[in-house]
Amino acid sequence: MADTLGSLDLSHNLLTSVGNLSLSWNNMYYIDLSFNMLEGDIPIPHYTAEFFSISNNKLTGGIPSSLCNASSLVILILSHNNLTGKIPQCVGNLSKLLVLDMQRNNLRGIIPRSYLEIETLETMNFNGNQLEGPLPRPVVKCKQLRVLDLGDNNIQDTFPSWLESLQELQVLVLRANRFNGTINCFQSKNDTFSKLTVFDISNNNFQGNLPVVFFKNFKGMMIDVHNVLQYIHATEYTYSDSVEVTVKGNTIQLERILTTFTVVDLANNNFEGEIPTIIGDLKSLIGLNLSNNRLSGLIPQSLNGLENLEWLDLSSNMLTGEIRTALANLPFLSFLNLSQNQLEGKIPTGKQFNTFQSDSYQGNSGLCGLPLSKPCYWIDLATSQSQQEEQFGFGWKPVAIGYGCGGVFGMVLGYLIFFIRKPEWSICFIEAILNQRMRKKSHRTNANTRQHNEDR
Repeated sequence: MADTLGSLDLSHNLLTSVGNLSLSWNNMYYIDLSFNMLEGDIPIPHYTAEFFSISNNKLTGGIPSSLCNASSLVILILSHNNLTGKIPQCVGNLSKLLVLDMQRNNLRGIIPRSYLEIETLETMNFNGNQLEGPLPRPVVKCKQLRVLDLGDNNIQDTFPSWLESLQELQVLVLRANRFNGTINCFQSKNDTFSKLTVFDISNNNFQGNLPVVFFKNFKGMMIDVHNVLQYIHATEYTYSDSVEVTVKGNTIQLERILTTFTVVDLANNNFEGEIPTIIGDLKSLIGLNLSNNRLSGLIPQSLNGLENLEWLDLSSNMLTGEIRTALANLPFLSFLNLSQNQLEGKIPTGKQFNTFQSDSYQGNSGLCGLPLSKPCYWIDLATSQSQQEEQFGFGWKPVAIGYGCGGVFGMVLGYLIFFIRKPEWSICFIEAILNQRMRKKSHRTNANTRQHNEDR
């Protein structure tokens, strides 16, 4: 039986050790020991093994170089353990490898250059380790790479310009590292990132204006594909790409990535300038996070084109002007954070905006209206007076001018009476004005009477 056993699946149990179980049987091509409680070192599969997953256990120690003897490996999953030390360079010699998943361990050192020379590689996930930088600068050969996740490490580098050659890339995660500098490459490339659906470079030290040229190339986000439910996957084996993202203010782990999960997250950097209007063309976008930067200017009107948007976070910037009323018409918007800006005016009401709480707007001293406790007296008064002007043909301005002139006349009269102290003269002066008006009125009346008699 040992010679004929090809597939071994002991996943999702409570195993603490493989004991005397041999993984070196000649015909065993599929080994899944994931989601157990295995401790100690990594067991080594036979060189004929194609699928090897030992994720979600309690394995410790380093990754042995003997693992590289499994030269037929297509899927290698060592994620969610307590592995330490440097990642062996020889893994880059596994020429058939499609998936390399080592996320959520304690691995150190740099990513070997050889890893980026695996031509068959479609998924590389090192999220949640202690890897350092800078990244290698090879001529990248993994042209089929779809998922690159280097998030939550200590990589210190500028934006990796070698990404321009990865035309199949769908998921790019560089979040929570020490990347820095401006993003100004790819200006002559029209097909860079054309298939990207997840772009997360949050929690770094990037600076300068937002990379407009990137957004122009996000062709995959400009097509509404929400009527097709498919997952991003690399092979026919039982492997699903996963990603850690910030959704509606909370960091979550997606065990599978829908192709319709379209997210741009640039939060917690030092980006400045205005929000590019081109973002409004990303019609399939469901999440946009630009919070905690130095963005200024108005909220672009073009954001009303994001018909599939579910969460929008523009908090902790320096945005000015009013909140666009068109945002209230986004049918799926269920999370909004505009706090800690310099916005002003009345908060829009109706539809989705009736569901947001006051914490969505805190830190904007110029905002008023529900759900804030600050009423919009002047705005409501101006609106009411504008409606009256349309209805009766006059507005508040003529009335204000009349009151103003009357006030000035009253003050002059008071001055004459109480300071010059000649009330008799003042009374005579007023009587003279009134008599003059009466004579003019009488004269007009007599003239009208004569004209009427002549007409008869």
